[in-house]
Amino acid sequence: MKFSIVGAGFTGAVLAQELAKSGHHIDVFEARDHVAGNCYSERDVDTGILLHKYGPHIFHTDNVQVWDYVNQLATFIPYINRVKTISQDRVFSLPINLHTINQYFGKTFNPKQAQSFINTIADKSFENPQSFEEQALKFVGKDLYEAFFKGYTIKQWGVSPTELPASILKRLPVRFNYDDNYFNHKYQGMPKEGYTPMVEKLLEHVNISVHLNALFSASNTDDYDHVFYTGPIDAWFNYEQGRLAYRTLDFVKEIHEGDFQGCAVMNYADQQVPYTRITEHKYFSPWENHNKTVIYTEYSRACEQQDIPYYPIRQVNEKVMLSAYLEQARKLKGVSFLGRLGTYRYLDMDVTITEALEAAKQVLKSIKKCENIPTFFIDPA
Repeated sequence: MKFSIVGAGFTGAVLAQELAKSGHHIDVFEARDHVAGNCYSERDVDTGILLHKYGPHIFHTDNVQVWDYVNQLATFIPYINRVKTISQDRVFSLPINLHTINQYFGKTFNPKQAQSFINTIADKSFENPQSFEEQALKFVGKDLYEAFFKGYTIKQWGVSPTELPASILKRLPVRFNYDDNYFNHKYQGMPKEGYTPMVEKLLEHVNISVHLNALFSASNTDDYDHVFYTGPIDAWFNYEQGRLAYRTLDFVKEIHEGDFQGCAVMNYADQQVPYTRITEHKYFSPWENHNKTVIYTEYSRACEQQDIPYYPIRQVNEKVMLSAYLEQARKLKGVSFLGRLGTYRYLDMDVTITEALEAAKQVLKSIKKCENIPTFFIDPA
């Protein structure tokens, strides 16, 4: 069969590879001048440093099958993400851990003492927290909430934490030990040469043709047996129901001699600092040596028409609009929607790859049984 896949990020590339291996012919259409989507990495011309052009991506997962899968595509080197944050003119480690607590309050608590202390400052008046702010106050109390959560959240999402759902903060964001590994997953690492070669390898198949700087029109659907669309779902329908809201990021790049901040990620928690964080990219490849350094100062704002969408908002109004688009999509024949933008969800890379592999299995199963290929492979609602 002849398929079109719109988008050459991990979702499109994994799906293309799996279908091509089964003998199908794939045209991949990518609007940008490169593959790999927001995971795209490249060498800086001036310094030779490997840059994460659209912001840092660190691979982390508990899924051994996905970990084995990506290690077939690249050499992964163990990497632990240790994030620092500047709050109230002091530097702290994140996530909040025993060191953070003792440093912030000037104490020498052991784990049990720290746990008891947090219980005393937590706001227990919120039996059923409705907002992010209420949930945070219930978990950690006013001081830690205002020092590490409030300002950063306002800058990142552009709204008051009182307007964000409590579900964003699902569990106590505190560790009662000195572990400052930002992620909890068993497998964590960085591809030695970045993510771009991984996606290129997936797309290197005799049955796959990649078209860069190429927009795919819905009017071309009939040219293919089926279309797999990984772009924004509202764009497919020409925004008939309106534009789904996203946050986007602006990066200000600077080159400096030596080191700039001594770590990969420095968050800025205070609301009066206009940017959310500074990333120093040579620290994402600590096995390399460079005399210079490249930093990205990161600003978050509302995504406009020509911007790259990063984080779906998914508040009440967006969910209503999304439901309308899902209803429209399910009425279509010959088109499937998948991936981060196609389902309007925030997805980590391991989940993206898992879902693409599962989608490929469902597609091949549907073909074998002479059944219609599903419009969605998960429920995006």
